[in-house]
Amino acid sequence: MIPARIRSHALALAATLLLATAPPFLAGCEPDAPPPPELTEEADETEAPVLEVAELEVPPELAVGPYDWLIHGGLVVDGTGAPVRPTDLLLKNGRIAHLGEVDADTLEVAERFDARGLVVAPGFIDAHAHGSPLDSPTFSNFLAMGVTTILLGQDGGGPAARSLADHLDMVDEARPSVNVAYLLGHNALRRESGVEYDDPSPEASERLAELVALGMDQGAFGLSTGLEYDPGTQADLDELAAIARPVAERDGVVMSHMRNEDADQVEASVAELLEQGHRSGAHVHASHLKVVLGSDPGQARRILEQMAEARDEGLQVTADVYPYVASFTGTAILFPDWARPPNVYDQVVRERRDELLDHLRERVEGRNGPDATLFGSGELADFGDLGGSTLAEVAEATGRPFPEILLEIGPSGARAAYFVMDEAVMTTFLTDLHVVVSSDGSPTMQHPRGYGAFARVLRQYVVEEELLGLEEAVRKMSGLTARITGLDDPERVEVPRGVLQPGWAADVAVFELEAVRDRATYEAPHQTAEGMRGVWVNGRRAWDGAGLMPGPGHGRALRAVPR
Repeated sequence: MIPARIRSHALALAATLLLATAPPFLAGCEPDAPPPPELTEEADETEAPVLEVAELEVPPELAVGPYDWLIHGGLVVDGTGAPVRPTDLLLKNGRIAHLGEVDADTLEVAERFDARGLVVAPGFIDAHAHGSPLDSPTFSNFLAMGVTTILLGQDGGGPAARSLADHLDMVDEARPSVNVAYLLGHNALRRESGVEYDDPSPEASERLAELVALGMDQGAFGLSTGLEYDPGTQADLDELAAIARPVAERDGVVMSHMRNEDADQVEASVAELLEQGHRSGAHVHASHLKVVLGSDPGQARRILEQMAEARDEGLQVTADVYPYVASFTGTAILFPDWARPPNVYDQVVRERRDELLDHLRERVEGRNGPDATLFGSGELADFGDLGGSTLAEVAEATGRPFPEILLEIGPSGARAAYFVMDEAVMTTFLTDLHVVVSSDGSPTMQHPRGYGAFARVLRQYVVEEELLGLEEAVRKMSGLTARITGLDDPERVEVPRGVLQPGWAADVAVFELEAVRDRATYEAPHQTAEGMRGVWVNGRRAWDGAGLMPGPGHGRALRAVPR
């Protein structure tokens, strides 16, 4: 049953409880619930605004049966932030054919799902994900959390712009279990263009901008930057503005792994992102917003105020956050620029060994010490597989100082979780109206976020702590993310998704709220979440509560319509 404390919509919840015990023939005796209220200028800015979404004209073939699925009697949370309401959902030909109470006995339906006592929501959209739909298309980790669409090409990586259309065709042929959308990656574009590690120049920026335009015209939804990674570290603001202008012209989004997320640098990094938006006119978005080694929620509020002031000036600014206090990335983040490409690492070790050891010691100790670095991958000759061990444990087992361990591993030899974040800071970001949920995870990453992020938000922050209302949490995991990426725009996509609305894509997650659990841990990060009773992707059931449905996946490569 759905606990009444989730939100104050007592009448809707009471109706749900009645419907859970009512006979099916009573369905349909009430008129459809009214559409969500429109947001007015007098709306309370402290509450999440209800998203206004496109009302599509339902194609005639969807308006009559037979239908593929009836999801009957659930508590519908439509993804806009509107109040929950008990009602029914009809699916046909990959779309939502009808949202409203029906007489189940008079319908011709191929399959039925009894959702009484369960939440019915749009399939969640992961604003920042990783993985290869060509190598591992099943993505069961995402489906188990209710995620039906993932956005790849993050942190400056991604497929080549010139061949993006071919890549999307191959994704379709791979039959992924979730929908896959792409950003173009700035670091990848620097390599594709031949700019690589060159200093910024107008000519290089022009080449990069041409590739951005080309890739977006082949279906990308925007651009990602990874300014903390090579060769994105080389870019200056002129280059960042130049590559964002084609994004603005096509109404896309620039998602940025900002230049530095440390407490003493993150506000400057946010300012750089906002300036990129001001100079280009593009919607800018901070990926996995965090403060490394910062424990002051006041600083988080200052960062959010930076973004709010930019919005007041007309800039579109948003962000995403994953609900964990450890980041995960390569060991390169511990090394100085002069020990990373294009510099030759072996030469640096020969010529500046002591200086590098001193840097590594200070860097790790400044990031909560070697106990706060938990390896997810990598090998060491006198230790073996590093995965699952902290840097302190490896140093103790080998009898060597931890800087010597890192010196041997090098900047590209391992990936690790770094416990450098603060819960109060993270939740300050999470509750902001313009911040959505992401996982920053993949099927193979040695971090629990790839298997637990969305379930963790529902379990910890909706049910246990009541930090978020159910409607607002779902909005942050579906409708608002669709708005940020353009997936909800009928002019930008073939079929809009992210909200339960007639004519929209039939991506649906049905779950028992109080049974939702994130089981993944840092020690065992590949344990799928619990509580999803059914997940539909493009109108086909993909997850049955216990695992993947048999057969190929029902996801597809999503393409932005060129402008």
